[in-house]
Amino acid sequence: MEGAADGRCCDVAVESMTDLDDEQWMREALAEARLAGARGDVPVGAVLVHEGRVLARAHNERELTGSPLAHAEVLALERAGRSQKRWRLDDCTLYVTLEPCPMCAGALVQARLGKLVFGAFDARHGAARSLYQLCDDPRAPHQLRVHGGVLEPDCVALLQGFFQGLRERAKAPVTQP
Repeated sequence: MEGAADGRCCDVAVESMTDLDDEQWMREALAEARLAGARGDVPVGAVLVHEGRVLARAHNERELTGSPLAHAEVLALERAGRSQKRWRLDDCTLYVTLEPCPMCAGALVQARLGKLVFGAFDARHGAARSLYQLCDDPRAPHQLRVHGGVLEPDCVALLQGFFQGLRERAKAPVTQP
């Protein structure tokens, strides 16, 4: 097979498969995000994967729990760490529908996560690529691989739909009993 000896042919196939895997897992994260939206939380979902197996799933639960820390990423890290009885997740990938905020990006670094894959970029709060680059900052104790924009149109549409619904409900006239 031409090109196989130097690995070029195989690298292309592996990269394509990785992209397909990223999309598959991002669809799982989108399903989690829809659960958050249905409960009145900002629709962000996360799935933490190790060797093709889901270790943890989570979605935003700030409204549900009243906790400012109940972001999908933090909840997924916590659940995975507990189930695996370890805090180092350097051989895992987190798929999340929105670029992590500074708190979540810091948690990913502290967990020594291997790779982050996110959907929508966040120009206002994004701490992996848009506003800050905390996940691969050479000054941090750990740098992780970051890949953004996976199924971005789907992730953006879910967020925009949620916030549009909030605005419409806020404008609706209040009826008196």
